[in-house]
Amino acid sequence: MKRRTLLKSVAGAAAVLAVPSLVRAAGPLKELRLDYAYYSPTSLVLRRFGWLEEAFKPAGTDIKWVLSAGSNRALEYLNGNSIDIGSSAGLAALLARANGNPIRTPYIYSRPEWTALVVRKDSPVRSVADLKGKKIAATKGTDPYLFLLRSLKQAGLKRGDIEHVALQHADGRAALEQGRVDAWAGLDPHMAASELEGGSRLVYRNVAFNTYGFLNVREEFLAQRPEETTRVLAAYERARKWIIANPSEAARILSEEAKVSLPVALLQVKLRSDFSQPQPGDEHVAALKQAAPILKEEALVKPGTDLNRTIADLVDTRFARAVTARA
Repeated sequence: MKRRTLLKSVAGAAAVLAVPSLVRAAGPLKELRLDYAYYSPTSLVLRRFGWLEEAFKPAGTDIKWVLSAGSNRALEYLNGNSIDIGSSAGLAALLARANGNPIRTPYIYSRPEWTALVVRKDSPVRSVADLKGKKIAATKGTDPYLFLLRSLKQAGLKRGDIEHVALQHADGRAALEQGRVDAWAGLDPHMAASELEGGSRLVYRNVAFNTYGFLNVREEFLAQRPEETTRVLAAYERARKWIIANPSEAARILSEEAKVSLPVALLQVKLRSDFSQPQPGDEHVAALKQAAPILKEEALVKPGTDLNRTIADLVDTRFARAVTARA
């Protein structure tokens, strides 16, 4: 056995031993189901190079990829047991968990600025306050929708002060550019494309209102398959490090997968995504605690919901340590 192969085998065994002591499944895993999403370049890189297929081939596990068009779709798939692992925004994951979706987050795939409030280039709107009485497109259950609510609140407005038009992200872009809505809570790469190709303006940006990219795992899968979960996170780590070393190549993959121009993909990957911190921790808990009140104020969760407890149940710091500690 070559030295490099031996070292990889030893490291992999060490990671498995470092996995939390949970209930383990008796039999082999026949199929692993997970999503890929244009808002998660890491998932696109992982899928393109087949690193999960490579990691699970010795166990005879088939890999099934499902496209998520937004956090709402990924969380629906998880709740419906259509996938085992799915990517979403942090605040959207918290909302889902608070409403009974049995998920936990053992890994952070990015720290993006992926959403803002967008208007057409000829729009008279210059501030959030100018949106009063306007039609605004946003995808419910996603970071852009929650970004919209937080932005309105900061400007002294309420949800009832605007007309919300529920559209999936790509449809929201089309509605904005066609003049069917006055503004849109956008999501990259659609937002970057509208900005660069349609001349749209980002009328309000706030990176602090953009919550992190959470890689969520069904709680049952996490409990029964800790070794397989760690193997997935190790593959995500491989993709994350590759993106940091090869951002232009990662942008090219995003461009090809999402069918957007290379400048659009470069804007998303190089200027609006931070891949430096995959370990869930205090900063992610703090960000969710700061954002959580909007969920109660807008009656998006049941009265009496303990969101601090929900955050503690959602953010799982145990798994990523085993893979991020490896160079």
